[in-house]
Amino acid sequence: METRIYENKQAVAAAFAAYFAHLVKDRGPFHLALSGGSTPKLIFDVLAADYGTSIDWSQVHFYWGDERCVPPTDPQSNFRMTKEHLFSKIQVPKENINRILGENQPAGEAMRYANLLEINLDRVEEVPQFDLVLLGMGDDGHTASIFPHQMELWNASDHCAVATHPDTGQQRVTINGKVINRAKEVIFLVTGSSKAEKIKEISAKEAGHESYPASLVAPESGKLTWFLDQDAASLLPSAT
Repeated sequence: METRIYENKQAVAAAFAAYFAHLVKDRGPFHLALSGGSTPKLIFDVLAADYGTSIDWSQVHFYWGDERCVPPTDPQSNFRMTKEHLFSKIQVPKENINRILGENQPAGEAMRYANLLEINLDRVEEVPQFDLVLLGMGDDGHTASIFPHQMELWNASDHCAVATHPDTGQQRVTINGKVINRAKEVIFLVTGSSKAEKIKEISAKEAGHESYPASLVAPESGKLTWFLDQDAASLLPSAT
């Protein structure tokens, strides 16, 4: 686990955008699973503004690690946020955008999206493999849409599962932990002081850290990086 600490959320966005531009340069087809949240929103703005014409977007294939079960026009839609902050500002083929259809019946959509991943991605031991999975982490230690009260979804039998938000009851479609850990590379994008305690517990492997889904992220490739701002990293020894 590599940790990179930056001054603030904007610096995290700038650093990741530069890292991503280098990662996909002359790479050929690149399959990327996106995350929702405020930090990815900033990253999409930076990518569009600073790399909109220098990245060959025809080679980047977009997916989502999770999506709320809402229509694509809903303000809560991860797809809508990405469209507004990135897709509307760059030239990317429509066929490269593989969204989770949040307006569909959740169980059927989870099955459809799992099949799509099997068709579009290379598989290693029957598990689809992304080139890069982007993840955030909630204050409760959840990642993608796998929450602490539904840890069984981490090893769900299918590649995608239906999750339920513990407070709102909202349903979401999420990839499972096996797909996350099969990725060639996984990057966490985490900012804000509200995440600091969980990051410290996971980093130090403190007692009980296994109850947080984010602690189970351990890609078989070994390529796991946490991009943090100083607030999120404030309780780490390296930040003191």
